[in-house]
Amino acid sequence: MGTPTSLLRAFRPQVQERLYDFYEELRSADDLFWDRSLRAWVATGHAVVSKAAGDPGLSSVRYPDIEAVSEELRPLARVLSRQMLYSDAPDHSRLRALISKAFTPRAVETLRARIFEAVDRIIAHAAPTGRMDIVADLARPLPLTIICDLLDVPQQDRPALASWSEPIAEAIGNSRLDADRNREASQSMTDMLAYFRELLTRHDTPPAPHSLRALVSAQAANTDQDLDELLANCALLLIAGHETTTHFIGNATLALLRHPHAADQLRRRPELMPAAVEELLRYDAPVQLMLRRARHDLDLAGRTIAEGQTVLLVGGAANRDPAVFPDPHVLDFERPGGRHMAFGHGPHFCLGAALARLEGAIVLEALLTRLPGLRLDGPAPQWQRSLNFRGLTRLDVAFTPPSDEHESGSQAMPTDDSQGGPGGMTHAGACPVSPVPGGVAGA
Repeated sequence: MGTPTSLLRAFRPQVQERLYDFYEELRSADDLFWDRSLRAWVATGHAVVSKAAGDPGLSSVRYPDIEAVSEELRPLARVLSRQMLYSDAPDHSRLRALISKAFTPRAVETLRARIFEAVDRIIAHAAPTGRMDIVADLARPLPLTIICDLLDVPQQDRPALASWSEPIAEAIGNSRLDADRNREASQSMTDMLAYFRELLTRHDTPPAPHSLRALVSAQAANTDQDLDELLANCALLLIAGHETTTHFIGNATLALLRHPHAADQLRRRPELMPAAVEELLRYDAPVQLMLRRARHDLDLAGRTIAEGQTVLLVGGAANRDPAVFPDPHVLDFERPGGRHMAFGHGPHFCLGAALARLEGAIVLEALLTRLPGLRLDGPAPQWQRSLNFRGLTRLDVAFTPPSDEHESGSQAMPTDDSQGGPGGMTHAGACPVSPVPGGVAGA
């Protein structure tokens, strides 16, 4: 085994573009190593990541000592410490039990019509223009709409929630922000919690039936459940429920635009959609790593992890482990076996997985059938700077606008049999698109 470099290199823009090659270099050197720069163990192999994710000897508590956190980040850290994502049993089980009622398959299915309606509205608005920024025009507003519907947030309040969410997500995904950015994240969380407190306790408008607001309001009124705890977990749902889904829609679209044969296969064989969703999640997941801390000295893959040491579980690297996924850099919608780590593993398996899969399938089916000639068109895709979240800052595409005689949904998509242009795409229009998202990642 060689000596792996630091995972910190993933912050570099040139490494972000070839992130999975970088992960392969790390895993080939050692699938579990001590990163001196991060002062943490880094796990990249599927076997060690999946084992550690469910190991009760490893804690999910992110801030074991709040007072050790920088003063400007401390208010945010206090809230995060009350969220189920950063809790262990029995608190984790108790918090998850209430929220999970809103994410049962039956409950999620009731959102199908809303998702279709929201996607239809976005596509219909963009179709005549022949252009779209997938991130700004589709991937960002759609998940926010759905999670706000679930929380029963009034339309006029949603822009404020979106503006608060972004700096919080940045702080969660990047531990190397300066004091001003950390202070902004803490203030945004304070503002978001104040909003949710007002929303959940208002009496002028009753909550929509079966909404999460109705569930949480009933819980707060009928039990001794800590209201601050409930508010913290509403914030988690909003942030994780739309930030990760935004990233997945962008990542999946880019993957299909860069692999027109796979996209065309999906157009011709729509029954592959569920498998395509899973493969696209594996191929470029919106959440790349999970953080754990050793409760006590323990053995992990033959290494001694000392009490209190941090272990970073790089699920994005585990998803490309050839020991589990042969030819891991190939996008294969008929790939047999193997369980990806995009939704986490163990007790913290993604609470919003069912919603994630439904949103993604509907979104990418719409792109597949309603935007003929879809292709990359604009600046090279740029990735946001984060070790935890994997997402594009923008993704410019072009497509053929509908003619006067036909609706955009009635136009046939061309196949990828014509001569390809740069990057394997045809200039006149190749890639359709199809499945995906990442709901409440690892709650």
